[in-house]
Amino acid sequence: MDPAAYRALGAREIAGLVGRGEVSAVEVVEASLAVVAEREGRIRAFREVWSAEARAVAAAVDRAVRRERLPLAGVPVGLKAWGGRSTPQARALVAAGCVPVGATSVPGPGTEWKTWGWTDRGPTVNPWRADRVPGGSSAGSAAAVAVGMVPLAAAADGAGSVRIPAAWCGVSGLKPTTGAVPATDPTGLAVPGPIARRAEDLRAWLEAVAGRPYPRTDHAGVTAAWSADAGCADTDPEVAEVASAAAGRLAAVCGVVLDAAPPVLTDATGAWQRVRSGGPAADGVNRDRLAAFFGGAQLLLTPTTPNRPHGHDGPDGRFSTALTCPFNLSGHPALSVPAGFTADGCPVGLQLVAAPGADGLLLDLAELFERTQPFSPPEWPSAPA
Repeated sequence: MDPAAYRALGAREIAGLVGRGEVSAVEVVEASLAVVAEREGRIRAFREVWSAEARAVAAAVDRAVRRERLPLAGVPVGLKAWGGRSTPQARALVAAGCVPVGATSVPGPGTEWKTWGWTDRGPTVNPWRADRVPGGSSAGSAAAVAVGMVPLAAAADGAGSVRIPAAWCGVSGLKPTTGAVPATDPTGLAVPGPIARRAEDLRAWLEAVAGRPYPRTDHAGVTAAWSADAGCADTDPEVAEVASAAAGRLAAVCGVVLDAAPPVLTDATGAWQRVRSGGPAADGVNRDRLAAFFGGAQLLLTPTTPNRPHGHDGPDGRFSTALTCPFNLSGHPALSVPAGFTADGCPVGLQLVAAPGADGLLLDLAELFERTQPFSPPEWPSAPA
């Protein structure tokens, strides 16, 4: 398979080609490894690349598809280095036919902030602005997806670690409803989730890992609210402007009624830190306000982060997790889609939040919204860091 043709395909498309015998999983993986070889030196998305193992797994997939249907047959995936091949998420993806090609970067030691990725060759760079970080902690997963190394990557979201790098790398990421998929975090904050170029591939991941279908539903008349800050964030005005415009496009395309009053949330940082430290899951004010909001509306729209990607020297003072961590505490599903760019070329994400269990609604809306602005990869080569 030609690497350029491979980069243009989503996970479901690849699985269809492999399942029908139009291309082999081995050919797909060779194309993936060729893109990794071309781009990894500049992006540094992987801590490890498992070339030999990937070829062996791909060959096993080619044998298996002659006997059974694999929903993600031959799809190359990156696995977040924290957990790697040992997590329930990774095992479910391999059982569905995915081929792990490497361990994607996560933050290294030495800083408290987790919006960057470390490799032994240097930090992971943002594919759109190499002088900026890709977000984190699933840094390499988002960067690898954005530049076409893999169409789908496994990640995990404890305070925004799927949604933030997805937003800052211009791709899509889902934090499922807490409890919808197997998780290993004893605090309940971290939930496995996917990062993908195509919104429909988020659904493919969720069905494979949750072990059940998420059929498309009728979402006509969904009532939504837009908030630039959810009452708890110091949002960069330009980031808010880009995300607000995207919220308007989503409402127009998806038939969403954007007239609900948004909830006013309190800063969840302290409550999040208490839970992370083993304390009680006490975030009663936000819990009650979200329950009241979703009692009358179905969707909350915000920027994914209040800030744009920061430099490799650290954050700008805004808490990147201000708009994401409340939903790790509450358990609500939340999804980030690409909203557009600031004037200086930084990607912005639009966050969609729904009631617990309404993951399917988010997936439906993300797929419809994507048709208004199909994924556009960053120019290559990216400027050096």
